[in-house]
Formats: sequence, structure tokens, C-alpha cells
Amino acid sequence: MKKNFEFAAGLFLAVVLTALPALAGEGSPAASQPSVDKIVDRANYVSYYQGADGRAQVKMTITDAQGRTREREFVILRWDGPEPESALDRKDQTYTGNQKMYVYFQRPADVNKMVFMVYKNLEKDDDRWLYMPALDLVKRIAASDKRTSFVGSHFLYEDVSGRHIDEDTHELLEVSDNYYVLKNTPNDPASVEFAYYRMWIHKTTFLVVKTVYYDAKDVAYRTYTAEAVETIDGFPTVVKSSMADEKIGGKTVMEYTSVKYNANIPEDVFTERFLKRPPFEYLK
Repeated sequence: MKKNFEFAAGLFLAVVLTALPALAGEGSPAASQPSVDKIVDRANYVSYYQGADGRAQVKMTITDAQGRTREREFVILRWDGPEPESALDRKDQTYTGNQKMYVYFQRPADVNKMVFMVYKNLEKDDDRWLYMPALDLVKRIAASDKRTSFVGSHFLYEDVSGRHIDEDTHELLEVSDNYYVLKNTPNDPASVEFAYYRMWIHKTTFLVVKTVYYDAKDVAYRTYTAEAVETIDGFPTVVKSSMADEKIGGKTVMEYTSVKYNANIPEDVFTERFLKRPPFEYLK
């Protein structure tokens, strides 16, 4: 089973990674190999911090173990805080500052007008809110709930907003012509359901093209895959991704359209008063 998985992973990478250098500009390898901390910082930046803010329309298709599908559509808005003195330099593509995210659900009817909002904090647990319009209720999501399903999908709340890089110990396992393979072990094993996870990070773009989670028995059970990549506003961007879970069965696919960086979204959009009064000017 393990050999079959590794063969499938290799087959996937051979297809995706051959296309990625063309997006970033082939022929520009680093003069020397970066440290594992630098690799992690760059990958985190590319995944969550490109541009000072951003917007994307998202279509989510959830397929359960029986093959039944459900769809959700929403808009994600992102705003990055000013760089604190302790933050790494954004120009070096390793920025890890505070951040705010606003997710507005449009379809289907049972989630219409629902809002998920996150404040990513450097020095403390993230703040998360969920507005449920049917109950006209704003609910705080506890830090312990960040690894629960995001609106019934195979993605978790933490997958959407991002996991803090200092929550894991990072080890570089392999370096090839195209990618770095990292093993990431949680510093607080009791706070998560996995034993460790591996990441395949493209060497030129620093996009995470695959993440595989392993349980305590060293069995791979949950897999994130970047299925399509485009360069948007000068930034390499994942425009289609999936998360599959062998334990519960099925997978969720997310497709991103109308992606925009540096959209000049004001910070006051990311406040509790806009949970019940959506900022439609920035959601269209």
C-alpha cells in the first residue's frame, strides 16, 4: 500500500511540477540551497501573504464516501496588517505578520449570508467568528475547534486560514531538481489528530503542491493537492485544489476565480459589524 501511494505521488508530481517552472521563470535557481526555516517561511508567504490584500471567488464541491455531491460558493477577502519590527521582510517573500480574513457564503440557500471571519495573530491563538443568519447569531470558534470540518467539507478551519509555522518542527527530508520534501511534526501532539505531515514544495515558486498527513501508525490518510496553478498579478497562484480523506471517504475540490491581489480592501471591512452587514462593494 505504501509503495502504491508513493508511486501515485510521484506520478502526480511529475505532471504538475514540470509545468510550474514555466510559471515562475525557468533558469533562475537559487545560488545556494536555503535553510529549512527559509523554505517554510517562503512557502507560508506564497500560500497566504502574496500582495498586501486579496480577493477570490470560490466554488467548493464536496463529494462524500457514497459519491454524492454538494456545492458551496463563497468569496474570500484578505487583509495583511502592517509589518511589526519582529516580522520578516515582505520583499524577501517571507512575511509572516498579522492577517485578517473574511469569508462570505452565497450559495446554496442554507448557507447564504453566512460569514466566517479570522484574525491571525502572531503572539496568541487566532480569533475566529461564524455568523449564522438563520439564527442571527455570531458564534466565537474556540481555538480547539480549528481542526474541525469547514462547513461540512474535507478542509478544516485551519486549512482555510493557515496553520502557524511555529506550531511544528520542520525537517528537510529530500531535495530534488524540482521540489523540497519536508516532514512537519506538531510541537503539541495532543492538540491535533495527526502524527506528522509531509509537504512537497516547488523549488522555484515555493508553492505547496502536495501535503500528506499521517496517523500514529505511520499510515497516510489525508491528502491536499494543488491541481491547477496560474500566474495572477505576477504571483503564482493555486486556482484549483483538493483535500481527500481516506478515513471518512470522499474529497472536496475548491476552484478559485476572479482572483485579485492588492485590491485596496480597507481594514474596517474585517470587523464584527460587517458580519451582519456584508461589504458588497468588495464582494462583487
